[in-house]
Amino acid sequence: MTLKSRSSGVLMHVSSLPGDYGIGTLGKEAQSFIDLLQSMGCSYWQILPIGPVDPCFSPYKSTSAFAGNPLLIDLELLYQWGLLTADELTASKSADPPYSICYPNLINNRQSIFKLAYSRLNPQFKKEIQDYSTANQDWLPDFSLYTVLSQHFSEEDWTKWDNQDLVKRNPVTLSTVRSIYCDKIDFQNFLQYAYDKQWTTLKTYANSKGIKIIGDMPIYVSHSSADVWCHPELFQLDTEGCCIEVAGVPPDYFAKDGQLWGNPLYHWDVMKADNYGWWMRRIKRALASFDMIRIDHFRAFSAFCSIPAGAETARNGRWIPGPAMDFFGQLKKTFPEPNIIAEDLGLRDEDLVKLLKDTGFPGMRIMEFAFIDDMNNIHLPHNYSANTVAYSGTHDNNTLLGTFYDYTPEQRRYAFDYCGYTDAWENQWQVGGHQSHSCRAFIRTLFQSAANLVILPIQDVCGYGKDTRMNEPGTTANNWVFRMTQEGLSQIDVDWYYHINQLYQRKEQSVI
Repeated sequence: MTLKSRSSGVLMHVSSLPGDYGIGTLGKEAQSFIDLLQSMGCSYWQILPIGPVDPCFSPYKSTSAFAGNPLLIDLELLYQWGLLTADELTASKSADPPYSICYPNLINNRQSIFKLAYSRLNPQFKKEIQDYSTANQDWLPDFSLYTVLSQHFSEEDWTKWDNQDLVKRNPVTLSTVRSIYCDKIDFQNFLQYAYDKQWTTLKTYANSKGIKIIGDMPIYVSHSSADVWCHPELFQLDTEGCCIEVAGVPPDYFAKDGQLWGNPLYHWDVMKADNYGWWMRRIKRALASFDMIRIDHFRAFSAFCSIPAGAETARNGRWIPGPAMDFFGQLKKTFPEPNIIAEDLGLRDEDLVKLLKDTGFPGMRIMEFAFIDDMNNIHLPHNYSANTVAYSGTHDNNTLLGTFYDYTPEQRRYAFDYCGYTDAWENQWQVGGHQSHSCRAFIRTLFQSAANLVILPIQDVCGYGKDTRMNEPGTTANNWVFRMTQEGLSQIDVDWYYHINQLYQRKEQSVI
């Protein structure tokens, strides 16, 4: 895939949408945000991974590479389906502050309200759910059973379940527990059905408004996932099912000790034997769900970092060659024109550059990185090629305004001179959510670049400070909980964004 025309978009996860129920959902607020993007002259909405979140609420370490996050199900739509009463809907409204997600309260509320909705399924719903389950036999039965067993044992790490026959997936034992827990399994099937039904409606609405949705695919899956439990042979595990070596990255500009992710590494040679079947199924589902996919940590296909499972940091990770074009040759046989963005950030070498060129996928550039290194690094806008997706920052970055504060005086001076901003920037902040003039100069420069697609995090669209960043790599506290408010979205200068989209010929819907 090559980006063929100029366009722009906004990065904001579904969970960050405003609303009354403690978390952003797939309902009317999501449709309103799509309307907002259209009025700004944007063509894309980029989100984060949509799978169930981990105990630290990260969507990058999910219990499934295929499932949706039930917490994003819209309760008002369940009410419209006749599965909830008006009083139950009112009782589910959140009393927590609207600026962040309180996951413990949210999870407690959702479990009870979802069970009420499930108890009211009529025969037509039950038939639709059965049809949905049949159509998703390659992942749904195992995911639903895994979820039920995790709840039964109060342990997502399947190697610690107090039943070795289940750990080892003994067929007779699996058949028995499926019968015992059939109702709980059906409940999980209902949640996935409801999520997918709402998602399909939302995506159809977005496309009808000229907005395409960019999904995010983590390169790795969690060890505590249905995928690893069901397919241990595809991962580097010992005879007990524990990781031998794990994923991460060495020290970089995100973290001085590197990032120790802890995900199991793939047995690429085993995957190759069946033409990467698990991966092809995963990508098929993603391409059906989204208009474009961003593959996170793309460089692992070129070379991946292997870290001993017991290591405390990623400092001693080893680079090992990945499957490279052997994988992507199979991918292009299966999907001739896949709409994929390659997240090629971090440490770069000639093999990665060659792989990106051979695939033809657009890579990524981060303008916040442009002024922290030498005077001619790849993130400076004048170095962008057309087949590039350029960001002010990503979910892992500080906000643009926060970055200005974190720059050294020399870096800040260089950045502002580059963007043609000459005022005393500290005095330009406008109270009430409007972005500073310095942010606008930065964004305008990004829009002027040759990159055919420009994406701005919603925090940078609004000019927010570092207290609103989504994630700080290498930390576990206060991440993934940021939310917008309706007031904040209403203060966006829609006319200005429409103007620069039109001025720099990014207004027309992108053709891929």
